[in-house]
Amino acid sequence: MMDHAGRIGDPSISAPVVYVIDDDLAIREALDSLLRSVGLRVSGFGSASAFLSATLADVPSCLILDIRLPEVSGLDFQMRLQGAGIAMPVIFMTGHGDIPMTVRAMKAGALDFLTKPFRDQDMLDAVSRAIEVDKTQRASTRATSQIKELYDTLTLREKEVMTFVTKGLMNKQVAAEMSLSEITVKIHRGSAMRKMSARTLADLVRMAESLGLHSD
Repeated sequence: MMDHAGRIGDPSISAPVVYVIDDDLAIREALDSLLRSVGLRVSGFGSASAFLSATLADVPSCLILDIRLPEVSGLDFQMRLQGAGIAMPVIFMTGHGDIPMTVRAMKAGALDFLTKPFRDQDMLDAVSRAIEVDKTQRASTRATSQIKELYDTLTLREKEVMTFVTKGLMNKQVAAEMSLSEITVKIHRGSAMRKMSARTLADLVRMAESLGLHSD
């Protein structure tokens, strides 16, 4: 059994990874054994700093995080991860849990909060949910990235027309807003839809929403 303090194998391997941060070696080893028994890869760390210095695999993953760490509290570390753009689901575990701590963890986005000693099945269920959540998040991020790439191929006029059209304006209204002829708006609209691979206006509206074009 290997307790990792740094890199975890080959990042190209697509199997999900569960990261564990707990300063108790016995806990890390127990979780390593449990999670590997169901085919998951595991990477354990004795401190938050060791985790931050590691190379994380670009695969579905989650973090099992002890609430009480020697350098920083698990709750504070959760906030630090969010600030660093590390959005993997977090499962907290603690031997000193209380209601305020649980509420704070959940409000900060924790997926689960397990009190030691926890049942093996409870941990396996929590990890399974977390991995599925991360898979969904990753799929959504990839889709948005692909839409952004298509959007970047549009001309400025096409982007403007797309924004107005997906707000619900008719071609005639868009033409008035942009001081263009209606036929010119139709041309830009058709070109934008082709470049965005949008088969219908509804498709284009969903793309605009994912890009946040109407967030203001």
